[in-house]
Amino acid sequence: MKPHIPYCKPSITALEVSFAANATKYGWGDRNSEWITQFETMFKAHIGSKHAIATSSCTGALTLGLAALGIGRGDEVILADTNWIASCAPIVHAGATPIFVDVDPVSWCIDWTAVEHNLYGRNRRVKAIVATHLYGSACNMYRLLTISERTGIPIIEDAAEAIGTQYFDLRAGSMGKFGVFSFHGSKTITTGEGGMFVCNDDDLYEKVLTLSNHGRSRKQTKQFWPDEIGFKFKISNVQAAIGCAQLQRIDELIARKRQIFEYYYEKLGHLAGVSMNVESEGTVNGYWMPTVVFDRKACITREMLFYSFREANIDARVFFHPLSSLPMFHPLTNLSNFKAAGRNRWAYDIPTRAINLPSFNDITEDEMDRVVDVIWGLLK
Repeated sequence: MKPHIPYCKPSITALEVSFAANATKYGWGDRNSEWITQFETMFKAHIGSKHAIATSSCTGALTLGLAALGIGRGDEVILADTNWIASCAPIVHAGATPIFVDVDPVSWCIDWTAVEHNLYGRNRRVKAIVATHLYGSACNMYRLLTISERTGIPIIEDAAEAIGTQYFDLRAGSMGKFGVFSFHGSKTITTGEGGMFVCNDDDLYEKVLTLSNHGRSRKQTKQFWPDEIGFKFKISNVQAAIGCAQLQRIDELIARKRQIFEYYYEKLGHLAGVSMNVESEGTVNGYWMPTVVFDRKACITREMLFYSFREANIDARVFFHPLSSLPMFHPLTNLSNFKAAGRNRWAYDIPTRAINLPSFNDITEDEMDRVVDVIWGLLK
């Protein structure tokens, strides 16, 4: 059997090891947040935001942001049906109700027209709209921000998969009320686990900063005196040190993602019946996860794709299942009526004929050719 090809793994060099070793040896006591502060400073400079708070995960960052906005029981939050559960779980934990809307069939991101439709009659209950930049593609932020300006409903940017993504010279995550990022081991930059909250609102920043440290305000002079009940979503100094090294290499890491996508696109992008990640006018796609979607006429299913890659000893990821199809959300959607009415057509259709391709930093051309051969074999 040919060697195994994983779908992702981090790019770790001697720089990351040396920074982590320094934090491990010296980053204690009164130096226990030096690397964290540096990581936040470097990250907000890269993204172009006024504030940044490093967290233990992107999920934690989203949880903090929702809490700071006061979102809770009786409220509703709109998000794309095509999402990983991490984009939705904090909404449910806050006591709010997720409203699942369809995605654009080209970008696979939230469809702004579906947002408009679902706002009708709901304006008083909808407290936020989550815009997930899926697989590195950019949401239509102009349309979403226009909706926000008209209704007063904040746009939350889920940029977990969008390092390197830009929208008319603005980086993903920097345009909404706040943005959140992931540094999971599969992401373009990693700290193993970790996340980041970014915003430009001074008051929101102070609120999230307090909530992130057990509700202890940095202005509080009493030792061990929490001002409110908060959370524990802080990143560690060692993780932040790794993040600093990754940020020193950020341009290289982003460029490599684009190079990998371009290689795949050269081999696959012009095949009849195949479409891949788009780069809409005015956007730069971070291409976190190169993805192939087959035309329905090709009769190539998710199951066929997954089986063929497994037989070739290659890991591939299925396109996200629609969240509304998960059993825990059936009471919200009345699934049989939901599907019968043709709701969220593309969120249900695209995953049945799509696959994410391996795209780790040091993947070789020979390995990518093996991936391409699987696709070609299915199209014969």
